Amino acid sequence: MKALVLSSGGIDSTTALCEAVEKYGKDNVISLSVFYGQKHTKEIISARKVAEYYGVEHIETDLTNMFVYSSSSLLSSSKEEIPKEEYAEQLKTTGGDSVSTYVPFRNGLFLSAAAAIAISKDCDVLYYGAHADDAAGNAYPDCSEEFNEAIGRAIYLGSGKKVKVYAPYVKCNKAEVVKTGLEKGAPYHLTWSCYEGGEKPCGKCATCIDRQKAFSLNGAKDPALEE
Repeated sequence: MKALVLSSGGIDSTTALCEAVEKYGKDNVISLSVFYGQKHTKEIISARKVAEYYGVEHIETDLTNMFVYSSSSLLSSSKEEIPKEEYAEQLKTTGGDSVSTYVPFRNGLFLSAAAAIAISKDCDVLYYGAHADDAAGNAYPDCSEEFNEAIGRAIYLGSGKKVKVYAPYVKCNKAEVVKTGLEKGAPYHLTWSCYEGGEKPCGKCATCIDRQKAFSLNGAKDPALEE
């Protein structure tokens, strides 16, 4: 059995990679990162470091052209500022629509590209780190259970029933993901979650806020904030 893990260099994908290596062994796990026109490459750099830490093969691909028409505030082509408030506050102003950092159908495209690579590399399972907090309130609709079930079915059928999609945290909140990673010794000191690309996390964007809360709820310090 072989696994391919979509790796963004953040908490969720790093925990998924940790679990995959534990289950299949490092020689049977591949890490895949995607360039999509993001404002910085900190997450890609972190993904490389995490892959090196585990000694797994690391692949990078580029889907930037797929998002050239998007105004998502995560993209370098966007003039929108990244909001400095948690998702719940952002959703109050979107009227139930996605938040501005949602990149249209990103997980769908990432998983489709990953499935093609998984088939070519003889992988049996495709991991990604979607979790319940991101799906809440329709902030990121391509992180929901319904989306996961649909894309999983499509990829399984489209791969000739060879590749299964596995989202181990789709029913978990971020604090539960962090708890799992801490118990397994995931290298969170190598990860990057902040939407900004500074020397240190900004601490004010939604993903920074969620990350800090997740560590706090586990009675742990976030290594990204330590000197």
